[in-house]
Amino acid sequence: MKFLDQAKIYVKSGNGGPGCMSFHREKYVEYGGPDGGNGGKGGDVYFHAVSNLNTLIDFRYTQHFRAECGHNGAGRNKTGRGGEDIIINVPVGTQIIDEDKETILLDMVEEGQTILFLRGGDGGFGNAHYKSSTNQAPRKTTPGWSGEERAIWLRLKLIADVGLLGMPNAGKSTFLSACSRANPKIADYPFTTLHPNLGVVRRHGHEFVIADIPGLIEGASEGQGLGHRFLGHVERSAILLHLIDITQDNPAEAYKTIREELASYGTELAEKEEIVALNKCDALGDELSEHQAEEFEKATGIKPYIISSIAGMGLDPVLNKLGDAVRVRKADNASVREDLHEYEPDLKDFAYEDE
Repeated sequence: MKFLDQAKIYVKSGNGGPGCMSFHREKYVEYGGPDGGNGGKGGDVYFHAVSNLNTLIDFRYTQHFRAECGHNGAGRNKTGRGGEDIIINVPVGTQIIDEDKETILLDMVEEGQTILFLRGGDGGFGNAHYKSSTNQAPRKTTPGWSGEERAIWLRLKLIADVGLLGMPNAGKSTFLSACSRANPKIADYPFTTLHPNLGVVRRHGHEFVIADIPGLIEGASEGQGLGHRFLGHVERSAILLHLIDITQDNPAEAYKTIREELASYGTELAEKEEIVALNKCDALGDELSEHQAEEFEKATGIKPYIISSIAGMGLDPVLNKLGDAVRVRKADNASVREDLHEYEPDLKDFAYEDE
């Protein structure tokens, strides 16, 4: 299935049905009076977050979504049937953004989350609504109120526990394939990865999800390369894994380049907990790899892990550290949800007492 992380769609709630003008007609009832019913309410538009989708590709082929209009009122004071609501299923992690591509209208971050987005128009009044003591035979009706309509953007930010960062050809896809069952495209040229990949890692009875995004280059925060568009997919991760090619001339400089791009991106991404690993140590050997790691630590103040994804060397300590960070994050989130659930204000506290 092709990956698509943003799409523009058009949504419209249903118009209200028009009211009916009718008069009661029955044998021996000379003045039956008005009996035109009101129109039905138009259908609403809802967004619903589901876990069995991980791309917005369906919205490339279906871009217009319209809820059903309310039905007409009828004689004998019959109110028209309300229009059917429309529910738009989106992947968990989808943001609904205004046409300016900046204003976030909704953020679908939980599975099963259903939010009303556009309300259908109310039905119009039939002539029975306007009957009064001074106007017993009104011939006035109103059409239904129009529904709401707008163009919006859908932007998907994958919900991953771990985000993989690094320059092009740092070995991110190889790492993902080595520790999970994911099968990303792997080759020895830059920008082999053109779209994010997800992999599920199982460690000691627990699972966590790793997101691999296209490699970052200098100027990514200003739109250079492919990484800027996909940085949002690792914004919600618990921890970042920064992979650096140990065989390049200056690994510390590559690390600083990525950190500068994260800081320029403008979110809390640069403040997330991070693990740094020097990859491809099998190409240098133990002695040279240790020397590179020491030089890296002197330049950055960070002690890196030394690994080789393709040879499976040094992966266990890294995966254990990632798994621990993810479990702590999930435990903290669970405790916050429990605290919110336990807080149920007593309505008596807000009642006014008679003086």
